[in-house]
Amino acid sequence: MRVLLTIAAMVIFTSSAYADDAGDCTTGIEMIKAEIAKKPAEPTLSKLNKLLADAEREAKEKEYDECIEAVDDAKELTKG
Repeated sequence: MRVLLTIAAMVIFTSSAYADDAGDCTTGIEMIKAEIAKKPAEPTLSKLNKLLADAEREAKEKEYDECIEAVDDAKELTKG
């Protein structure tokens, strides 16, 4: 019985973390789009476009941890 409860708890925890990552990914993609809309200088714009493509690809593949890595790289690139 304890094993079943432990497994159930792990599934619930994993599902909520998965949902958080998916939400963070989606929010991050919107942030990258907003930064691109500000029309930054060319080197930054090119990098942002690549990071956006990477993040969107990973989101489609449901690889949210990799999407968040692209978002984090974009945040680092744009922080003033």
